[in-house]
Amino acid sequence: MEIIKTVAELMALSALTAPKAKGQDYVGIVIVSEPETIDRLALEMASLSEEVGKKFLIRDSGNVKNSQAVVLLSLKSSQPANLNCGACGLPKCSLLERTEGPEFAGPLCAWRLIDLGIALGSAVKTASIHNVDNRIMYSVGSAARKMGLIEGEIVVGIPISAGSKSIYFDRSSI
Repeated sequence: MEIIKTVAELMALSALTAPKAKGQDYVGIVIVSEPETIDRLALEMASLSEEVGKKFLIRDSGNVKNSQAVVLLSLKSSQPANLNCGACGLPKCSLLERTEGPEFAGPLCAWRLIDLGIALGSAVKTASIHNVDNRIMYSVGSAARKMGLIEGEIVVGIPISAGSKSIYFDRSSI
């Protein structure tokens, strides 16, 4: 549906214009709407389930496979806000050293993570205003990052769908 792509673009706009700490933008945005890429993303999520031992990735992969688009948001740089606030667990921003974890990089500046959270909230608010079902899923971001669909230290995905019933909340629990 073309309207779903339009809503995804409006979600991206909401994420882009969301407020950021110190007015610095480190949030990356990519829209995935090609059915074959969505299918590949779902397959990567199922594969990742085996690799990291998280069964819920299989359930989430089914949601993605049945989605009409996915909006990906990332923290594209681990640049600290240089506030030396200690919220990351370290006394000075200069001590933040990036290391690669099993799914994401870290440690990360808490203020940059808050920026990403505000952008995510803005994007899902926009989807909701337009009555498009959605769900924030870290599992989507983990697979998208591994596939190289978007660059960033941490990636979160928002699959979207329009139907008579929400596929993201009327599902089995794991």
